Amino acid sequence: MTKSSKGSTSSRRRFLKVAVAGAAATVAAPTVVSAQGPISMRFQSTWPSKDIFHEYALDYAKTVNDMTGGDLKIDVLPAGAVVPAFGLIDAVSKGTLDGGHGVLVYHYGKQNALALWGSGPGYAMDANMLLAWHRWGGGKELLAKLYASLGLNVVSFPYGPMATQPLGWFKKPVTSVDDFKGIKYRTVGISIDMFTAMGAAVNALPGGEIVSAMDRGLIDAAEFNNASSDRLLGFADVSKVCMLQSYHQNAEQLEITFNKTKYDALPDKMKAIIANAVSAASQEMQWKAIDRYSQDYVELQTKDKVKFYKTPDAILKRQLEVFDDIVKKYSETNPLFKEIVESQIAFARRATQWEQDTVVNRKMAFDYYFGPKGTAKKT
Repeated sequence: MTKSSKGSTSSRRRFLKVAVAGAAATVAAPTVVSAQGPISMRFQSTWPSKDIFHEYALDYAKTVNDMTGGDLKIDVLPAGAVVPAFGLIDAVSKGTLDGGHGVLVYHYGKQNALALWGSGPGYAMDANMLLAWHRWGGGKELLAKLYASLGLNVVSFPYGPMATQPLGWFKKPVTSVDDFKGIKYRTVGISIDMFTAMGAAVNALPGGEIVSAMDRGLIDAAEFNNASSDRLLGFADVSKVCMLQSYHQNAEQLEITFNKTKYDALPDKMKAIIANAVSAASQEMQWKAIDRYSQDYVELQTKDKVKFYKTPDAILKRQLEVFDDIVKKYSETNPLFKEIVESQIAFARRATQWEQDTVVNRKMAFDYYFGPKGTAKKT
């Protein structure tokens, strides 16, 4: 062996030692993380355990738990397990809970502008378009500004666009705006202002308390959300009349919140997983909702003998007029409310024009296949 080859062999040995040491360090690193154990987070939803919304909360937690391979473990409790439904945001902010699952409108009492993420007509946007505004049109930044102004130590992820919600459950069909005068009615958010202006005596109740209140006569009528939730919560046991279509909550979505201190302490990789899990769970929720809501809509009629009626156009038009009055009132006294409204209108003006010009009216296709002379025959 030459002197040159000896030197080359020595260099290779040194290289191999360094490479082996580096590989050992790489292998050892996860062992250190594993030794620390998984990060556990305790969440609570604002929903009873039997509601499909609580199921959505569990779905999100499972998505995160699966995507992190168990390194982050979220456990979700139902409403009332730690705090009442309407106390969720404070519990998350203070660290009593690490996170929560609910809707922004439940915090309406702290800042009326929060209702703009769900209550009202959405300026002709549906809930998915409103989420597009939140993600790309400035809503995300405005919500962070809003929560900061309230001193809430939270990180918020709106997700899960909801279908247009029913006007609600009544003792008899609603035929005119006058039918709201004096009626004891449950709703939340800006809808409180809307129906109060229409003559109702409004009571804001959490979802789990509505049916009991109707059964005891504390309220005459109520809205909650969708066919599955309403059926699971027992609305058909206290009413057989449901009015479909309304502008009071035309574009609502769910909300996932984290305690900001706990969230900020997470590794960047886990923060990325949390954000991507929100998007994944949002789409999965929409698919599940279409399947489940349509099934329960049929069963409410066939098994529970509920009669569904379309809300008269005169009531829908009155809702739009009242909503504009409410927006004007709050915009004059709340600069942040006004800023959010202006941002939504700017986004909605172009987004809804694009939608109206581009998306074909599916009513024609529905009538063609499923109307009285439809081509899609029952099998």
